[in-house]
Amino acid sequence: MPAYRAPIQDIGFLLNNVFTADTLFSSMPGTEEVSTDLTSAIVEEAGKIAEGLLAPINQSGDQQSCQYDDGVVTTPDGFKEAYKAYAEGGWAGLTGEVAYGGQGMPKTLSALIEEMSFAANSSFALFTILTTGATLTLSQHGSEELKQRYLPKMYEGVWTGTMCLTEPHAGTDLGMIKTRAVPNADGSYSLSGTKIFITAGEHDLAENIIHLVLAKLPDAPAGPRGISLFLVPKMLVDEQSELTGERNGVRCGSIEHKMGIKASPTCVMNFDEAKGYLVGELNNGLSHMFTMMNYERLSMGLQANGLADSAYQVAAAYAKERVQGRAPTGPQQPDAAADPLLVHPDVRRLLLTIRANVLAGRSLSIFAAMQLDISRFHPDADARARADKLVSLLIPVQKAYCTDRGFDACVMAQQVLGGHGYVAEWGLEQNVRDARIAQIYEGANGVQALDLMGRKTVRANGELLALLSEEMDAFVTAQAEVAAMQPYLASLATCRGVLAEATRFVIDGASQNPEEIGAASYAYMELMGLTLYCFMWQRILAAALADTSGNNAEYLDGLVKVGEFFLARQVPRVHSLLAEIEAGSESLMAMTADQF
Repeated sequence: MPAYRAPIQDIGFLLNNVFTADTLFSSMPGTEEVSTDLTSAIVEEAGKIAEGLLAPINQSGDQQSCQYDDGVVTTPDGFKEAYKAYAEGGWAGLTGEVAYGGQGMPKTLSALIEEMSFAANSSFALFTILTTGATLTLSQHGSEELKQRYLPKMYEGVWTGTMCLTEPHAGTDLGMIKTRAVPNADGSYSLSGTKIFITAGEHDLAENIIHLVLAKLPDAPAGPRGISLFLVPKMLVDEQSELTGERNGVRCGSIEHKMGIKASPTCVMNFDEAKGYLVGELNNGLSHMFTMMNYERLSMGLQANGLADSAYQVAAAYAKERVQGRAPTGPQQPDAAADPLLVHPDVRRLLLTIRANVLAGRSLSIFAAMQLDISRFHPDADARARADKLVSLLIPVQKAYCTDRGFDACVMAQQVLGGHGYVAEWGLEQNVRDARIAQIYEGANGVQALDLMGRKTVRANGELLALLSEEMDAFVTAQAEVAAMQPYLASLATCRGVLAEATRFVIDGASQNPEEIGAASYAYMELMGLTLYCFMWQRILAAALADTSGNNAEYLDGLVKVGEFFLARQVPRVHSLLAEIEAGSESLMAMTADQF
């Protein structure tokens, strides 16, 4: 099994050539000092950690998995040591507020580091991203007292974080949660209830775990408008941010036995009059939690993309070395018994599809992360507001489309290896298992599609899509006089035209029949995702063709060839997606319940 190699060249090209991230960073207070040299150094160091620290314990962690014993969760061998090195290296506070001990780095940078971590060891990466999401939420919505007490230790990595939303009877419909918060005389709250599917809810990596918990006060309004957000520590903390030695009323009841991510504990958490502290305003907890959910949804797309990349590396190496059959045009290695798998067109189809989608998915993730950075750091309020709107449109697509394509990629890589892809030795069956959850958690992809179609398109009456169109218009205008780009721009025009037609169809249809929204939602998400991938490939091609330095000529030529494959073989799918959307809801809703 080939060792994982961090995609340093790809990342450098995307950051510096495609998105010119240094230009954006230099224009915003808080990121002015984030230079190309600094980002390169950080990415390279993170790549070494992924390759040398995380990847070697990935397969063994999966085989050993987490162990549960009477409320205590033990992580696999090597995880405690790896986490200690991670924390001591300052990685836990990379994007944290400087005032509380963080390093203030942009999300764009941390997103790429997350992808490498997920590629090397998805189970381990989940511990880290939950903490980062929790600290982001606390920094944006917590009181000064809470931030002073909890953020420094979380940035140090000695305390970790979770998000506690789902309950046995309430997943997507969080308005149904039953966890209760009762006010105490000292201003704290006593929380009681059960949360399920809590990633890293209990473990042995850190001395404390800080839970962000959704709950309702006894007199709260019904439904989602009555939800509040609370900080609930595993171990109680004094005013000096030191552990009191007293255990809070929160305990892990069990861990799930899962298809994948087995070295990440998925916990049932029981809260029994656990002391908690209000984060933000009462009855506005769901809105506050969306800060973390948007972050985590972006991370899920990164997880799938990272696993797709590591799967590609295994499959490409195998296809170059494994000899089977002869090339259609005649023997390429006449002195050998057979030719490498790479001579076969269908094997190339699989590999090129993976490679094209990995690069597009990574680019889309950077694009979305840059909007998050603009919304956080930009000095202009209008620019921040515009970025927020773009984030709300991009995140459901990035989460759903990247995870769908990432899972597909892992299966395709497995197919390249045939039977060897199915057995554990080569690691691809683990990639398939680990990638599958990314399509489900942090809001299942069907829910993301419905959110995109219903709230972000129909209810917004195309306003958010218009902002995205402005981004595309600016790019097309900039490329209008570039001769080398003219053969490629038609693909983007095709995607945009089909997307506009589909949008009009659903908006018009929804006014007469609300079922049209749900009927169209998944195909519409796929159409939007494919359009965005096409846009990303336009940007990659433009940057590759503009580089006339003569450096990395073979690499750049390879990028152009992958891009041409994508435009020729993937973009035409927009027409079938439009046909699916325009088929309407009738055939979906015709059967009675008894007929299923």
